[in-house]
Amino acid sequence: MSRFCLRQANVLDSAGEFSGPLDVVVEDGIVTAVRADAPTDAPSYDASGLFLLPGVFDCHDHLTMSTADALEALSTPLSQGVLEAARNARLTLEAGVTFVRDLGGLDRGVRDAIARGYVPGPRIQTSVVMLSPTGGHGDGFLAGAGLELSPLSLDYPGRPPIVVDGVEAMRRAVRELLRAGADWIKLATTGGLVSDFDQPLVAEFTPDEIAVAVSEARRRSRPVAAHAYGGDGLTNAVEAGARSIEHGGFLTEEQAALMAERGCWLVPTLAAMRDCLRFAQEGSFSPAQCEKVLSLGLEVGACVRIAKEYGVRLASGTDYITRRQHGRNLEELALMREAGLTPAEALLAATSGGAELCGVDDTYGRIAPGYVFDALVLDDDPGDLSCFHEPGVVRGVFKQGLAVVRHPRLDAGVLGEVG
Repeated sequence: MSRFCLRQANVLDSAGEFSGPLDVVVEDGIVTAVRADAPTDAPSYDASGLFLLPGVFDCHDHLTMSTADALEALSTPLSQGVLEAARNARLTLEAGVTFVRDLGGLDRGVRDAIARGYVPGPRIQTSVVMLSPTGGHGDGFLAGAGLELSPLSLDYPGRPPIVVDGVEAMRRAVRELLRAGADWIKLATTGGLVSDFDQPLVAEFTPDEIAVAVSEARRRSRPVAAHAYGGDGLTNAVEAGARSIEHGGFLTEEQAALMAERGCWLVPTLAAMRDCLRFAQEGSFSPAQCEKVLSLGLEVGACVRIAKEYGVRLASGTDYITRRQHGRNLEELALMREAGLTPAEALLAATSGGAELCGVDDTYGRIAPGYVFDALVLDDDPGDLSCFHEPGVVRGVFKQGLAVVRHPRLDAGVLGEVG
């Protein structure tokens, strides 16, 4: 359908509320009108009683990750992993996510293949890998085998480096990532929850190393995303000019005030924090990892409440790393609402907020004239967003005007034209 009109839908507006009934006219994938009783000779479909919102942005995902089990990862052929990444991308799109910022693991080949239509998936910006110092969050060294198994990317010919130390090594690594087609530079400025050699409140890269990464990225108009749970490593990243902090699980009021002052975003990845605690309780990680996670005293959602209080901009991201997670991305909206956002604030964080963070808010993230028609369709008002905890609530998905998940109403016949 190159031209069509969805009649009398309830449409998410710029305030995060549903307005309607409104007609949405789409031509060649672009919204041309959003108004009541829009005159058009395009084929029209009955959307009365349906709820239409922009395609969701997942601003922190790992589409190439399907397992946290090191032995399984080592035993999986690279080609199989790529094909499973394509599956993860399809499931993510069908869940209503039309734009993904992949922060480690996915290279330009998968990004560009999806853009060319070889396989279905969301639009993608990628960091290719996450840079880490020796012994840091991204250092997947296996002492017994003497091999490197990054938690985010297996080694393959042409993959840029992951472990870097020192200012000049950082400068070269960032340049190699830019050569590899990275849209973002991602740094591990603190340790993480489940990695073996580090702690989430301990700084990793030095301020000088972070500063040179930001400087090199800016010369090529690329932003920096910083994996940071708290402590000096988070502060160092904000002061150096990182555009976003990923996780921020131990964010303080002072750090939130600094982020708001510097215009630094927070992508809290509440689903990942919750799942890490759950997996540790289930014993799904190694004994040492389980003990580490459970001993931290992490309060899922606290960072969102603090960030909101100090006016930090928020975007939605899941940080999924296993095959049983992919396709459940919209649960992050429910978790952000439960953490203290209003439904409107959570919906905007996942749509227009994500678009602004990714620098595409002039084209995506809204259902308005001139914007690309990426959208999802719900049968009912999402209300307090708790419906997003359950898969299947999204009944239709559009990507650039094409119905990638076709709502039953689109097969119910065309309404009469409105002149």
